[in-house]
Amino acid sequence: MSGKRVTVPEILAAKGHRKLAVMTAYDYASARIADEAGMDVLLVGDSLAMVVLGHDDTLSVTMDEMLHHTKAVARGTNHALVVGDMPFLSYQVSVSEAVRNAGRFLKEGRAQAVKIEGGRETAPQIRAMVDAGIPVMGHVGLRPQQVARLGGFKVQSKTAAEAAHLLEDARIVAEAGCFAVVLEAIPARVAQVVTRELPVPTIGIGAGRDCDGQVLVYHDVLGLFDRFTPRFVKNFAQLGTASREALARYAAEVREGRFPGPEHEFSIDDEEFKRFIG
Repeated sequence: MSGKRVTVPEILAAKGHRKLAVMTAYDYASARIADEAGMDVLLVGDSLAMVVLGHDDTLSVTMDEMLHHTKAVARGTNHALVVGDMPFLSYQVSVSEAVRNAGRFLKEGRAQAVKIEGGRETAPQIRAMVDAGIPVMGHVGLRPQQVARLGGFKVQSKTAAEAAHLLEDARIVAEAGCFAVVLEAIPARVAQVVTRELPVPTIGIGAGRDCDGQVLVYHDVLGLFDRFTPRFVKNFAQLGTASREALARYAAEVREGRFPGPEHEFSIDDEEFKRFIG
């Protein structure tokens, strides 16, 4: 993969011309792998709260934790656009705090953009961030940070009124300056309309094939997270099973004295060893 970095204008220009491949990444190793695989965008998602830190939802992850992981992803990325996911309460309290925290993702985390959840209520924050020179990716539909209000991870916009409200939210965040909008867990036909109506790319996750791009969680794609599997996830590998089998073989060889073998050991000159034990 070329070392040329994907830019926000290139993401915007992809609308109607090519599909965008987006993947989450949470550390240097996953970023290297995903970047070399050719991803257009790497999202340091607040989903790390669940798949990396073991929380039950995304609400517990902090700004400091998000920045820590974003820095690691940035160090492992040469090509993809790195987007930092703003965690719960990092942008909702005030516009000035939202801009300050978003700026930290670029200044400290070395991301090239941020993502925030929300519709019309986040428009003031989006405008202020964009005015400050911070590219913003929007996120409507199912909002994991709103799981307490929603009563769980449920499909959104299943009625005509809800779909119309979502479409208007998507329009508002795009008009506020978002360069792309994530559509999560909504009916495919609703996503098709939203995608057609928006001037910026839509990135689907559980929103059907007609979005301008798709995003999935790294651990879901590779079969590394098995607490639950959403309907929209496709496992492209079962590395969790392969990893457990490999680690079990390692443990068995250690206990049986078969690892390490002679080929894994370092030697010392015989005369030097005699002096050592003498």
